[in-house]
Amino acid sequence: MNFKDTKIAFSYKSNQEIKKSFYLFRLLSMGSLSKIGRKLLRLMIYLNLPVNYFIKKTIYQQFCAGTDFAETKKTAIKLNKYNLSSVLDYSTEAHNNEEEFEQSFEQCLKVMEESKTLDISDFIVFKPTSMGSIKLFEKISINGYVSSEDTNEWNKIKERFKLIFDAARVKQMKVLVDAEESWIQKAIDDLVFENMLIYNRDYTLIYNTIQAYRNDRLDYLKQIHQKFNGSNVKIGVKLVRGAYMQKENKRAKELNYKSPICKNKFLTDESFNNSLKYIFKNINDFCLFIGTHNEKSNLLAVKLMQIEKIENSSDKVWFSQLYGMSDNISFSLAKKGYNVAKLIPFGPVKEVIPYLMRRIEENTSISEQTNRELSLIRKEIERRKKSKS
Repeated sequence: MNFKDTKIAFSYKSNQEIKKSFYLFRLLSMGSLSKIGRKLLRLMIYLNLPVNYFIKKTIYQQFCAGTDFAETKKTAIKLNKYNLSSVLDYSTEAHNNEEEFEQSFEQCLKVMEESKTLDISDFIVFKPTSMGSIKLFEKISINGYVSSEDTNEWNKIKERFKLIFDAARVKQMKVLVDAEESWIQKAIDDLVFENMLIYNRDYTLIYNTIQAYRNDRLDYLKQIHQKFNGSNVKIGVKLVRGAYMQKENKRAKELNYKSPICKNKFLTDESFNNSLKYIFKNINDFCLFIGTHNEKSNLLAVKLMQIEKIENSSDKVWFSQLYGMSDNISFSLAKKGYNVAKLIPFGPVKEVIPYLMRRIEENTSISEQTNRELSLIRKEIERRKKSKS
């Protein structure tokens, strides 16, 4: 498997698009300048200055596909020509009231309908705190039960989950449930696995997200496997490293408790890869959606598929990367016949700003990722110049 072939990686991008990506990643690689830019952007947003146009023409175009479904489907259709599926993600953050929860729920059903109609993906994804109060998820996670005063609100959340799973079953689609911060995750896990016992019998409909940067997740994975043993239910797992490291460590320090996050990158990589090995060793009980930009982890997954004699196109294993990142991995895997899905955020510029800020922070803090993107783009620009001469 060759992840260095830039002709394959960037075949869907024009020269102008390649150059835009180059300038953006070069800016992100300048850590101090990027940090100043983030602070300035936050200030402009706080002062309610008109930044939407600037954002849309720069970072938004790299990491998001459109403000609405009409714009986004063009990207999805384009990627489909290269055998890549698209998991459309209406990227709003946690909501605060019933009206917003209902809007997110309706949007999720709409995305499911459109995705099925266009035949661009078998998957949809949603964020639990877009369907219910983060405070309630936290309260139940801490207490371990639902109080009488919270029963009605919790039942509304459960009903939204159920209706999404029901709609997915009718359309023969699959649902990826995002992971959130550790202090609210237990309530989410319990609710999702409770529904797996109901919906994952005919096929693996529900995938729960496990964040391997948490130092307890491999043990948790084994516990869930043991719990489901003999149930004839496939466990759907979306395996990722994690998205809230700075937030998790900051909270642990402020509240004076041990951080649930692995101490360093080596331990995080070890946790992720050991989780991969465990799942493949027990692949008859699992279906796996691998969300990683790490080349070594993707190569390990390919190797484990070969060891377990799993066909490249087997529906038991999917690979995934975010839109705008790691095209060298996505397109190379798809070229070899593996199942690959790009996670494609979309939505109004103002609403996806928190997502975009995380992408900026991620690409600034993980210099290895940014430098790799920059190196590959530079290589492709040079290749295209030579092919013209």
